[in-house]
Amino acid sequence: MSDSALIQKVIDGSDHAFRLLVEKYRNDVFRTVFAVLRDQKEAEDAAQEVFMKIYTALPQYENQGFKTWMTRIAVNHAIDVKRKIARRKEEVAEAIEQQALGTPKDGVEKELIVNESRRLVRKRLEELPDNYRDVIYGFYIAEKSYQQMAEEQNVQVKTIETKLYRARVWMKKNWKEDDFS
Repeated sequence: MSDSALIQKVIDGSDHAFRLLVEKYRNDVFRTVFAVLRDQKEAEDAAQEVFMKIYTALPQYENQGFKTWMTRIAVNHAIDVKRKIARRKEEVAEAIEQQALGTPKDGVEKELIVNESRRLVRKRLEELPDNYRDVIYGFYIAEKSYQQMAEEQNVQVKTIETKLYRARVWMKKNWKEDDFS
């Protein structure tokens, strides 16, 4: 049975047709997700989540190449999962750092250094051109997704991606790491 016939049956409510799609593409989805995450357990979980996303998004599918469409969903989801894992690691590292602060004198000194670093970063953010400042703040400080920022600014997701890319290029070109120490 062809993909388009299976997709139509899934849209019409056939769970069996969706199971057939999952069976047909599960290895492809897993390989795609694993290539990004490089972790067996995380990739297995993410692959299941990808199929849930595919199932809910099927009514919007426009017959433009199912495997490509599905792979794009898998890659995007894997990237999101990878970011979440990185954030969790940072939070754990911060918690360990807080426990290791030591004496109150050390704690006050470190707090002053952290506050000064934050002040420097805020000052540097003000130097960014306006159109870049919004996406940098939204993505890195407010931790918004591309989709959220696109909806807030009433633009396409691709526009947010482009602005963020250009903002990073601008920062690499105009800032040096020593500027923040």
